[in-house]
Amino acid sequence: METTNEQKIKPEKQQDSPKAKSKKDETWLKPRHKVVRNLLACAINPYSAWKYGMKAEKFKEQNGRQYLVLFNHQTAFDQFFVGASFDGPIYYLASEDIFSKGWVSSLIRYLVAPIPIKKQTSDIRAIKNCLRVAKEGGTIALAPEGNRTYSGKTEFMLPTIAFLAKKLGLPIALYRIEGGYGVHPRWSDVVRKGTMRGYVSKVIEPEEYKKMSTDELFAVIKEGLYVNEANADHEFLHSKRAEYLERAVYVCPDCGLSTFESHDSEIECMTCHKKISYETTTELKGVGFDFPFRFVNDWYEYQQNFVRHLDLEQYIQTPMYRETANVSEVIVYKDKILMEKNAGVALYGDRIVINEGKENEMCFHFAVTSAVTVLGKNKLNIYFDGKIYQLKGSCRFNALKYVNIFHHFKNTEKGDPHGEFLGL
Repeated sequence: METTNEQKIKPEKQQDSPKAKSKKDETWLKPRHKVVRNLLACAINPYSAWKYGMKAEKFKEQNGRQYLVLFNHQTAFDQFFVGASFDGPIYYLASEDIFSKGWVSSLIRYLVAPIPIKKQTSDIRAIKNCLRVAKEGGTIALAPEGNRTYSGKTEFMLPTIAFLAKKLGLPIALYRIEGGYGVHPRWSDVVRKGTMRGYVSKVIEPEEYKKMSTDELFAVIKEGLYVNEANADHEFLHSKRAEYLERAVYVCPDCGLSTFESHDSEIECMTCHKKISYETTTELKGVGFDFPFRFVNDWYEYQQNFVRHLDLEQYIQTPMYRETANVSEVIVYKDKILMEKNAGVALYGDRIVINEGKENEMCFHFAVTSAVTVLGKNKLNIYFDGKIYQLKGSCRFNALKYVNIFHHFKNTEKGDPHGEFLGL
């Protein structure tokens, strides 16, 4: 269940849908949620321990109380790890993508009733629903990062999470997940043999944070959830441990903007053809040369800095990248409609162009595009003219570069060309 990063908490006025109005008096919490939770726990908790090596420590101090659970986001299975540590159902905030899968979404809603939130918007309905769940006695959970980490380090968090926490008035449980990046990096399709740990690291009581400013509370939340797994303390075993690292990296320290291809434990720059080995310790080593980065996080930070200093004017006439992807329109909270398979995609310094030069060309100029964001391992959402378009490329498709270039353009447009935030 993919949670969302760009959840701007302070709302703009927004109308409930007719369907929402007709169900306004219904309770969010249902008796079946507890039954479903208990049944899932019987299967998923042992599976998590077997498949992920996860030790989810029981939160013994819960004592039937409801909480706002905030957790760092490392794997697609994180919500199940959190659930294993708490008693009773938990209501997770989740992005619109999980609600746009037709009957599957309807089933998820019925079984566990996650709280929908629209990416890249000021979603007043999400706040109202959180308040509603809290008022009914439910425990709410979300990842303030919203995006799973690509690098092993806790990603950017919006400060408005502290505003929401104060608004809800619940005790806050900070839940740390450690080892998830080693066991199952976001960019990988395989789970490695290793160990993980999940536990409540800190509880902040309402009477404690009422005395804090939102900035002070945000600082406590950030510190409590920060994890950096750029270390060689453990081994994570799999024969295909480097496969699809190209979903996370697209800048070569020798060649600049490039493309990569991975196989088994190695990834190769397709420009200079140097190969890098991804070790069982998560360390990186050049094959026959000295690679300048020890961990993916070191490479990732270099890449971010490279983009911050990239002159986008060089790529107004000539694209940085050309590739293909399936293009769909996302009908929020309903379904996805496939528009075209294997459409041509061109990334310029100021726009994304689909099917360039053809009758059905679509051009998303960054200046008038609301947002560009990555979902899952490598899906790309483009928010344009009140609609959401999704690109899903091959298994080697790197959606991250589109997000980084879009945000670099937006930062430059605002007069901050070296702005820190590049979308994650």
